Amino acid sequence: MSQVQKERVSTPGAEASDRVTDRAAERTGPEAGKADRESGRADRQADRDSGNADRQADRDSGNADRQADRPWLIRTYAGHSTAAASNALYRANLAKGQTGLSVAFDLPTQTGYDSDHILARGEVGKVGVPVSHLGDMRALFDQIPLEQMNTSMTINATAPWLLALYIAVAEEQGADVSKLQGTVQNDLIKEYLSRGTYICPPKPSLGMIGDVAEYCLHNVPKWNPMNVCSYHLQEAGATPEQELAFALATAVAVLDELKPRVAEEDFPAMAGRISFFVNAGIRFVTEICKMRAFVDLWDEILRDRYGVEDAKFRRFRYGVQVNSLGLTEQQPENNVYRILIEMLAVTLSKKARARAVQLPAWNEALGLPRPWDQQWSMRMQQILAYETDLLEFDDLFDGNPAVDAKVEALKEGARHELEVLDGMGGAIGAIDYMKSRLVESNAARLSRIEAGETVVVGVNRYQQGEPSPLMTGDGGIMVVDPAVEAEQIGRLEEWRAARDAGAVEAALAGLRKAAQEGRNIMPASIEAAKAGVTTGEWAAEMRVVHGEYRGPTGVSANRSNMTKGLEDLRDMVDAVSDRLGRRLNFLIGKPGLDGHSNGAEQIAVRARDCGMDIRYEGIRLTPEEIVAAAQEEQSHVVGLSILSGSHIPLVEDLMARMRDAGLGDVPVVVGGIIPEEDARRLREMGVARVYTPKDFELNTIMADVVTLADPKPVAAE
Repeated sequence: MSQVQKERVSTPGAEASDRVTDRAAERTGPEAGKADRESGRADRQADRDSGNADRQADRDSGNADRQADRPWLIRTYAGHSTAAASNALYRANLAKGQTGLSVAFDLPTQTGYDSDHILARGEVGKVGVPVSHLGDMRALFDQIPLEQMNTSMTINATAPWLLALYIAVAEEQGADVSKLQGTVQNDLIKEYLSRGTYICPPKPSLGMIGDVAEYCLHNVPKWNPMNVCSYHLQEAGATPEQELAFALATAVAVLDELKPRVAEEDFPAMAGRISFFVNAGIRFVTEICKMRAFVDLWDEILRDRYGVEDAKFRRFRYGVQVNSLGLTEQQPENNVYRILIEMLAVTLSKKARARAVQLPAWNEALGLPRPWDQQWSMRMQQILAYETDLLEFDDLFDGNPAVDAKVEALKEGARHELEVLDGMGGAIGAIDYMKSRLVESNAARLSRIEAGETVVVGVNRYQQGEPSPLMTGDGGIMVVDPAVEAEQIGRLEEWRAARDAGAVEAALAGLRKAAQEGRNIMPASIEAAKAGVTTGEWAAEMRVVHGEYRGPTGVSANRSNMTKGLEDLRDMVDAVSDRLGRRLNFLIGKPGLDGHSNGAEQIAVRARDCGMDIRYEGIRLTPEEIVAAAQEEQSHVVGLSILSGSHIPLVEDLMARMRDAGLGDVPVVVGGIIPEEDARRLREMGVARVYTPKDFELNTIMADVVTLADPKPVAAE
């Protein structure tokens, strides 16, 4: 066989060309002309295919010469109910191919309360695992060798304490602590701006972040002591430029805190351990560009501001969870596609590829995912990492003019915002400013969705659809057994009874003294962990020494200029206010420990712009405090926002207190991630309206509030 024949046989399209030529030989006249044209086209296609095949062969040969990149760490953000139940889930996920752990802690643990604290009621084990002491941490990692594990702990205000417990358990296992790998989030700025699980004021909180970083540098050098978290900034409505700038300003504040603490020669290595935790939204081309901008800006800051010369210490190291904000309660099966597309934003570009990825489950807008739901998201990662050829290629976007232009535009916008923050004294001095900007950006985002300018499939367009077969008899979610809280409290009481009270008192005294004297609190925290101190006791010492903090709400009392389309609602508010004899007063409260305040803020802003008098004091209020505020304000409607799943016990308590206070006739409305069965129970308690994520039209909610407040509703006249 000739070389030409060999090429023809091996060339895609050659066989088709031969068939066309053979048929053409049998035809004459117009048929023959047509056949000639077909033959010519086929030959040209064969040539193109041959060229493509040759180029692909060259690429394949080149790729064969180098090893494929290692996949990112594959994680699932998980934890619920109890330490033992979460441990079983972790071991099951590791057996399914998960390569790292990502621990979700419940709200009492995150905010420094033991499971039996009054504020912990209804919150235990709901959004994560309760860890009140060394015994809980021991159970959480039973049969999981920590020296071999890479563990991410999403913990902030109590990060020094949870890391102390982790180190104590590792030592019990016989691990070499210097080999531990993982991350504590340990970012307080984003807590003030968006998540709300902070405890202490900014300055001492920054000091505790420094304590963890300094301790890890010398004792746990492979550990990431701080994870600058821009994830919740995007959840709170940040534009890409704001997300870049606010996160980088936080990192700068931390580095400024760390620089005087260590020897000059150690600073680059410490800077190199700072990592980031980032969000990836649905506009995935913009998100790719944002990640590439992060890479460039972080390199620029470390090189120019801090003089870090070694490029390996200037690498932008980040993990990611893709956007939960965009997951919809309507047609929730569509969330699978959203999650996949968002994952591509942080994996396609090698230059800006995440080092760890955790994906939400398709049903997180409905409630707590089941193990199967989490497995489905993990399989998504594994298919991309192991079945596709993505990791065999260099960066796919280098030299792309559209990408380069967008990256430069994002960097320019972020630099401008960073200059503004610098003029305010950096991230610490600009907390109020950043919070107000996030509230404004989120209001604009929601307005675009309401107006249909931003399309959300199944929400404001293409609403008609078939019922989801994924919504099985359990409602498509996992529900935490209410008995879990009582059982956890029982174990906590047993722990307190069994420990050495003298050792606990001595450990707490040592911790308090270290904090008062400004010494690093990590050694004293580890000793306290071993002595049996509880999470609430550790945090109580920090509260005593440093005080507590109330973060800004970002909600101004002044109306904004975003009043388009509110004319009719304003007229309704004015008319009802006249009938009430004073301005309609709407009290918005967040009972319990839920710090996700975005929804409450937007309700407050829209109610204000509609002309209502509002009272919104932020997060972490008791039902008793909310009822007292309703009495003081003589509120016409009370609105509650609860996203942690604790709505049943908290609303039940509040409704009883409202009746006892003579406010039983004041309408109460509730918003949150609330299954329909729970919504029915709330209405049976006397709740006037229940809103879930599907109720995205704020003007409809405003009209409901006005109608509920009307002493003489128009419909009844």
